Amino acid sequence: MRYNHSVTQSSIAKPSIAQSSGAGILATHRVLRNTYLLLSMTLLFSAGMAGVAMTLDLPHPGLIITLVGYFGLLFLTHRFSHSALGIVFVFALTGFMGMTLGPILNMYLKAFANGQQLIFMALAGTGLTFLGLSAYALVTRKDFSFMAGFLMTGIWVAFFAGLAALLFSVPALSLAVSAMFVLLMAAMILFQTSQIIHGGETNYILATVTLYVSLYNLFTSLLQLLGVFGGDD
Repeated sequence: MRYNHSVTQSSIAKPSIAQSSGAGILATHRVLRNTYLLLSMTLLFSAGMAGVAMTLDLPHPGLIITLVGYFGLLFLTHRFSHSALGIVFVFALTGFMGMTLGPILNMYLKAFANGQQLIFMALAGTGLTFLGLSAYALVTRKDFSFMAGFLMTGIWVAFFAGLAALLFSVPALSLAVSAMFVLLMAAMILFQTSQIIHGGETNYILATVTLYVSLYNLFTSLLQLLGVFGGDD
């Protein structure tokens, strides 16, 4: 009887483990699907706001307003990431960033004879990088969580170096920061996708914001590098 009882317990436990594993996979797929859906919508909205800013030829809001708006909306997005308000603030953040991008794009169109080509190349490079790295993370299912500390440190170093380059007008440092951001944002795409796949990120609002910011920084950094090395004055 004791043997049969243990067998019964084992037979009960196995389906329970399988069901738990299946539920985890479904939850991961749900987060991944919702993240890509929301990311697509926010990218379109951000592009639309950039187009509005370009059409109206709005001036850039400046460093202080950009930083206050970005970090303020980012804080609110994190604060309400578990409620419907979180989605509202995601669109507010991405729309605001789109508005700041419009004047930058206009500047490239006016400053370079091949400005339109530079923008297209930066956009294509950003898209191909995102698709390629996301596909790699999804297909190989490698765990890139080990990059968390490196990314956090690298992003803050690049951020403060970028501020220094802007405040003290150091072109060489600005180019170095752009190159750093290209590498860091590519690594962030791998990291964030891996986090979703392996259950490290279960909130699709936060995952969307991370991927959007990575794409925004990747695009602007590529655009700056292309402007320096391939721009026709």
